[in-house]
Amino acid sequence: MAEKLAIVAIGGNALSQPKESPTAENMLKNLENTAKCLVELVKKNYKIVITHGNGPQVGNILVQQDIAKEVIPPFPLDVNGAMTQGYIGYMISQMLKNVLTAEHMEKDVSSIVTQVLVDKDDPAFNNPSKPIGPFYTEEEANTFIKEKGWSMVEDAGRGWRRVVPSPEPLEIVEIKAIKQLVKDNNITIAAGGGGIPVVKEENKLKGVEGVIDKDRASALLAIELDADEFIILTAVEKVFINFNKPNQQAISSMTVNQAIQYMKEGHFSKGSMLPKIEACTNFVLKTGRSALITDLTKLVDALEGKTGTIITK
Repeated sequence: MAEKLAIVAIGGNALSQPKESPTAENMLKNLENTAKCLVELVKKNYKIVITHGNGPQVGNILVQQDIAKEVIPPFPLDVNGAMTQGYIGYMISQMLKNVLTAEHMEKDVSSIVTQVLVDKDDPAFNNPSKPIGPFYTEEEANTFIKEKGWSMVEDAGRGWRRVVPSPEPLEIVEIKAIKQLVKDNNITIAAGGGGIPVVKEENKLKGVEGVIDKDRASALLAIELDADEFIILTAVEKVFINFNKPNQQAISSMTVNQAIQYMKEGHFSKGSMLPKIEACTNFVLKTGRSALITDLTKLVDALEGKTGTIITK
């Protein structure tokens, strides 16, 4: 079988489980299981580029820095995003390398800290919408609004979270390096957390306060790499309409037009499934190829058409 290139976006459940303490040990344990699932793709003759989220992790760094701000000045959001790219990329690459070695597979794994160009006049900077960090009660959220000036929203029935600007990704700055790594048959980790948002001012790059949506940046990366497949791995086996209602329905496949209609009807939450459907729709429209959404542990079955939700033109 001819080798295919897949861009694989792994969700927060690949790093941390619900109500689990966000320690490095727990993250490594979860990522070992994640790596085992991803190596199954390599066994099926896929080249893979892996992207990941960082919302909880960058939020946790902000909490740590806020507590220690009288001792060490807090860093700006773009620098904190780079921190999470670095340590999550290190963890993923280490776990992948360990699993590959155990499987007697010779494969290099590379992680690249990635900047993503955004428009400095993007209206998102005046309308914070991207949830980051831990969940809070409504009472705690109101306290943070008053005391810290944070923007807070209720996130898909799971609690209240801080929201920050989420500008539209326009261009992957390190795309040439990523293409070369893929050409050299590296398993590549890139655009972590949606990439570090940067703008151009007088032909110079400058980091800005914000967090780019991981799924949108992943779709952009998949388009720029001319990927054969775009895969989003999340905490559900299939996409649902009427989710958590008596008439909820699992969707095995949908066309782009059906996906657009479901979005118009409000079936997908802004804090969870909506950006995933938007990203898949964008990829399919731009390339004419298919996108897949499924649970991390069901990846092999989904590739064989036994489960998952596939979006086609």
